[in-house]
Amino acid sequence: MSTTQSERLRELLEPLVTSQGLDLEEIAVDSVGRKRVLRVVVDSDEGADLDAIADVSRELSAKLDETDAMGQGEYTLEVGTPGAERELREHRHYVRATGRLVKFQLAEDGELVARLLTVDDEGVDVEVPGVKGRKATTRRLAFADIVKARVQVEFSRKDKKDMKEEEEA
Repeated sequence: MSTTQSERLRELLEPLVTSQGLDLEEIAVDSVGRKRVLRVVVDSDEGADLDAIADVSRELSAKLDETDAMGQGEYTLEVGTPGAERELREHRHYVRATGRLVKFQLAEDGELVARLLTVDDEGVDVEVPGVKGRKATTRRLAFADIVKARVQVEFSRKDKKDMKEEEEA
């Protein structure tokens, strides 16, 4: 997808996504055989449920039908969320991943898997799990030292509601 088309699509679609209370995270046009697929990734601080995705999908589809932003050929519109193992690129991504286990690729220290505790403008505080019965430790990571960060899937992870109920008990 050309930068010009990507920019045009973002300019066209972002106001519609924002009006639905969502953030436009990503736009990609891929060729699948003779067809093209326009993938739009949306999210919000509260997450995007199926109803919100359906609503924004209808809005985007209507807007694309009334313009020539996708050209004359056929295409399929897919609207979704970033997924379980999303890469963290923006400050808001880190904020949304608070409490989650994250795999960090660091500029100097290689890889680190730790739970994201807090986020501010300069970096993040994480809890590094203890090894061989040792206690977990906290560590500060500056954004400048983080090359890449990706949320990890946890099958036995307690959600925020469960953690809050335990704190109150």
